[in-house]
This record gives sequence, structure tokens and C-alpha cells, in this order.
Amino acid sequence: MGIFSRFTDIVNSNINSILDKAEDPEKIIRLMIQEMEDTLVEVRSAAARAIADKKELNRKLASLEREVGEWQSKAELALSKNREDLAKAALGEKARAARARESLETQRTAAAEGLEKLNTDIASLEEKLAYAKGRQQALVARHATATKRLEVRKRLHDYRIDDAIVRFEQYERRMDDLEGHVESYDLGGKKDLAQEVSDLEAADSVEQELNALKSRLAEKQTNSKE
Repeated sequence: MGIFSRFTDIVNSNINSILDKAEDPEKIIRLMIQEMEDTLVEVRSAAARAIADKKELNRKLASLEREVGEWQSKAELALSKNREDLAKAALGEKARAARARESLETQRTAAAEGLEKLNTDIASLEEKLAYAKGRQQALVARHATATKRLEVRKRLHDYRIDDAIVRFEQYERRMDDLEGHVESYDLGGKKDLAQEVSDLEAADSVEQELNALKSRLAEKQTNSKE
């Protein structure tokens, strides 16, 4: 299993656990960032080990390269001394060292490829982590806003709001009734002095206008007879 496959399994497992518990989604964001940071540390540790292994392989390869050269020199020396048996044995050791060198070279190639992949993974993970951190605040703010809006919507649809409106209307009707009772006491009540004087003045004005109208009519009738 690759390191990112394992990382995905961990994140999915934790997210599902949070969702099952109906916890705050902001925790999911923080959890994902934390998991990415932990994974980045793990990948870097793996890369550090791979670099150390590569250096160790290089040292062993250099040692085997020297050994191959040394056995070649010994074989030549033995042959120059007419010791064909020693030369043959030296060439055998040279072959053994050469085979070990080839095996280590294969390992070094594989290690170099693995290290290259780790470097690619590190770069990709760092990019994703930077993006996640950059979006974290925006997502948290959006979640907070959505939560507040949901709370307001719930309150607007709360039956207690409707009950409060009904109670307000009931109070308004009670105030109307109370004011009606107050105004009812003014009906048929005894007039005060100012009101009585005002009524007399109005009556005089009407009487004067009536007399003036009678005079005009009488004058017209007289004129018409003539």
C-alpha cells in the first residue's frame, strides 16, 4: 500500500467517524490539514532514509570497484610470476566482486527512482497543504455564516415567533378596547363653560343668518307684486 493510499484511508476513516457523530465540520478541515502535515513529515523521513541508503550504496560500490581493480592487479602479478593458479584464484575473486557490484548498482538505480518519486510526492503534498491552509479560513467563515443563517431561518419558522405575533395583535385589540372605554365617557357628558359659550355663539350666528334670509325673501315677494 502506498503512503498516499494509507493517508487517504486515515482521512476517510476519521471524516466518516466525525460525520457519524454529527460533529462540527470545521474539525474535518483541521483534521485533514493535520493528517497532511503528519504525512508530509513521514514522507520526508522516508526521503531522508532513502538518501542515507543511497549514500551507503555509493560507498559500497566504490569499495567493490576498488576490490575489482585490486584483484585484477593481483591476477596480473601472479601470472607474471608464473603462478597461474594464483592468477586464476584472483580472477575468481574479481568476478565475485564484480557480481556484487552489479547487484548493488541495480539496488542504487531502484533507490534513485524511489527517491525521485518521494521528491515528487513531497512537492505535490506541500502544494496541496498550502492550498488547504489557504482555503481553511474561507471554509471556516463560510461554515460560520451558513450556521448563523440556518439558526435565523429556524427562528423565523419557530412557532414561538408566530405566537408572539398573535399576542401582539391581542394586546393591540385590548388597547383599542381600553381607548374605546375612555372615549365612551365623553359621550353624553355635561358640557363645560367654554363649550356652552361656543354653542350659544353658534346658535346666534345661525339665528342671524335665518333672519337675513327671511328679509331677502320678503323683499323679493314685495318686488314681484309691484
